Amino acid sequence: MICDTTNTPVCLLRDPVDLFHSGHIVKICAPMVRYSKLAFRTLVRKYNCDLCYTPMIVAADFVRSVKARDSEFTTNQGDRPLIVQFAAKEAQVLSDAACIVCPFADGIDLNCGCPQRWAMAEGYGACLINKPELVRDMVRQVRNQVENPRFSVSIKIRIHDDLKRTVDLCRKAEATGVSWITVHGRSVEERHQPVHYDAIKIIKQNISIPIVANGDIKSLKDAENVHHMTGADGVMVARGLLANPAMFAGFDETPLKCIQDWVDIALEHGTPFTCFHHHLMYMMERITSKQEKKVFNVLSSTPAVLDYLSDHYGVWQKIFMIPLWNKIAIYWNKAFLTIIVLLIVLFLDAIREVKKYSAVHATEKVASVHQNAFDHIQMKLFRSQRNLYISGFSLFLWLVLRRTVTLITQLAKEMGIQVALELQVANTNEAAKKYLQENEILQQALNEKGKYKREQALEASNKKLRQEVQYLTEELKRASNALSKATNEVIAVKKQSEGLKREYDRLMKEHERLQDLLDEDEEEDKKDQ
Repeated sequence: MICDTTNTPVCLLRDPVDLFHSGHIVKICAPMVRYSKLAFRTLVRKYNCDLCYTPMIVAADFVRSVKARDSEFTTNQGDRPLIVQFAAKEAQVLSDAACIVCPFADGIDLNCGCPQRWAMAEGYGACLINKPELVRDMVRQVRNQVENPRFSVSIKIRIHDDLKRTVDLCRKAEATGVSWITVHGRSVEERHQPVHYDAIKIIKQNISIPIVANGDIKSLKDAENVHHMTGADGVMVARGLLANPAMFAGFDETPLKCIQDWVDIALEHGTPFTCFHHHLMYMMERITSKQEKKVFNVLSSTPAVLDYLSDHYGVWQKIFMIPLWNKIAIYWNKAFLTIIVLLIVLFLDAIREVKKYSAVHATEKVASVHQNAFDHIQMKLFRSQRNLYISGFSLFLWLVLRRTVTLITQLAKEMGIQVALELQVANTNEAAKKYLQENEILQQALNEKGKYKREQALEASNKKLRQEVQYLTEELKRASNALSKATNEVIAVKKQSEGLKREYDRLMKEHERLQDLLDEDEEEDKKDQ
């Protein structure tokens, strides 16, 4: 979590609920993943946005990981009032996340409206509208754990097919202490179908806390119409602000000043190029041609974008994009046709007058008429010839002027296309070089990876061999011990055998001696007989 201390105008801190009692409709920037970050919030605040939301943050990751906090939540002193939106499914986790952001924000919002599959599969987002008890427990836990009584707790929901269930959910949330409820007027299954503003109106009629309407609001006039249709206390806008961050200030299209403000703010905050470029693509979608979009959308670096903006929206481009010139351009063809018709009529009338007075002049010259009458006819003829020359020459000059303007316009367009194509070629070459460098780096990485794998395989083989050697050593040691033991046993047996042999020899000698004695006794007995 990063609290930026750059020099930004500081908003007076107040309870965000007070905004809904200010007497005018509250204009809110919606939570948008990857887009409604600090730089974009700073931009829309310059153009009458009253309240901003952060992108949706998964509360469990936010509480568990310092890295997640640093990457997902960045703010500064001027970024107020600010609501941090969380995706959560456990009361304690949500309250822990609320306690972390409490010193840096004015409230939290529980996302109960995200229809994305991953969110609903994890138990986040729109699936919570079917679990009012869980929503109640989470809101109550935050209220009990956050000590600041001015810290707001809101929810953002979608509607049920059965609107009574939505009204019941909102009543339970109101009883729990929710500060306000934002209602997106579509069901979970609906994506681009028309918004059910009548459903938002019914919810507003049944709830006493502020209700914010959301869905398909693309201009300030749309916001006012939705306010009158639903009676909502505020409007929340997402894609409309992406296309025109100045819409809350009454602009129908993104003004050049807003584009310049975005460039300055994005560069000041160090906005990543992808985000910086995508925002410009959205902002310039309505004010650029199809060919210009093709060129601009493939730009691949911040310097290339800045060069493009300088070439296409520099000093002269700013002058000719003043609204007065656009209004003149709209009526240019009508004015040209009107003037050309008028000149043709004058030219034809001059021809008629010349023919008329030429015939009269010839007739009067032959006849004997008064000198004054002849001079009068002569003067009429002169005037008609003068009108013929003037109207004819004016018609010729007007056609030449029209053709000149057309050629200059075509030339300017062709030069613009040429510059755009040259820029596109330069960016393509730059991208190609970049891809070649990346390819070389990847190839080197693959080679190093292959070398690493070979070394790893060799190390694994050596380790296996060492293990086998160790095993064989242990086996050899055990075999040596067994052999030594067997040898000792053999020696013992051999010694025992030798002892037995000696004992056997002794017994044999004793046996022979006794046998000899026995034989002698027998011989003596025979002699006695």
